[in-house]
Amino acid sequence: MTCIFCGIADGSIKSQLIYEDEHVVAFKDLNPQAPTHLLIIPRKHIARLCEADEKDAALLGHILLVAKKLAQQFDLKDFRLVTNNGKGAGQSVDHLHFHMMAGRRFLWPAG
Repeated sequence: MTCIFCGIADGSIKSQLIYEDEHVVAFKDLNPQAPTHLLIIPRKHIARLCEADEKDAALLGHILLVAKKLAQQFDLKDFRLVTNNGKGAGQSVDHLHFHMMAGRRFLWPAG
């Protein structure tokens, strides 16, 4: 089975990318849960956060810096950045991804 996010990352599945570099791509979520709902994914296939290892440390840090760039690009002062690890936590695509959401009030605790 082909990973849809790998297809988006390598360009074989067309998507309207809002950010890309050699390590990461970002695009609008097809099922937004907030007025601004972006997905940030690594080009490298990592199924979930718990499968990342020490050699992925720079990539994981880079994802956070990309989130900062996107916050500036979209003029987001307040936003939520979240990743789900496994189906029980709500992960629906087995490729590490971060949801960047803004434009509405978020409650805590989440869920």
